[in-house]
Amino acid sequence: MAKKKNISKQQIVSWFMEYVLEHDEEPASVYKFCKTYNLEETSFYEHFGSFSAIKSSIFSTFLENTLALLHKDEAYNTSNSRNQLLSFYYTFFEILTANRSYVSLILQNRKHALDNLKTLHKLREDFKKYVDGLDIKTMELNQERIEKFQRKAISESAWGQLLFILKFWLDDNSPSFEKTDILIEKSVNSSFDVLEATPLQSLVDLGKFIFKEKMAMS
Repeated sequence: MAKKKNISKQQIVSWFMEYVLEHDEEPASVYKFCKTYNLEETSFYEHFGSFSAIKSSIFSTFLENTLALLHKDEAYNTSNSRNQLLSFYYTFFEILTANRSYVSLILQNRKHALDNLKTLHKLREDFKKYVDGLDIKTMELNQERIEKFQRKAISESAWGQLLFILKFWLDDNSPSFEKTDILIEKSVNSSFDVLEATPLQSLVDLGKFIFKEKMAMS
């Protein structure tokens, strides 16, 4: 049988996710992967240089799909930055939930723990760009260098927040992952309250929630 040529990027991604889910691990090599799907190796390399590149693109696509859905919603487009970020998280984790088996296998594979950093690298870049584009109010310091540092600190802390919620979601066994939804709300509200120098009650609520859930999971 002649090997397949002119295969789309999306088809290769679909085959890769299918392979991982069916075998509970990544293919041993590009050669074996291509042999499984009767694919020319050159067709694979036209789109990806490695499996790491495929995994990175999948998480970046999750973000792209999230933003595509959000921008179709007029309520999102007219919301303030706090509600936009909340909507982002809720939608992003809905998409992750639809692909939970794959995400869990990839991110909880201890044999490839270091590779997970590469897997999320493109997502990190794209997410930070998204956060930079939000109209998040900060203190007016009238110092360009300090304000640039302040903006960078916001996007970096938001990335840390996303990773924290992602780890919680991976361990969440509640129905419909409702505890993750609670964490999202409390995390976003507390971070914005700090930026806006409002009362710290939301931080206290967040701390109580995290302590309670960590005790329950241990």
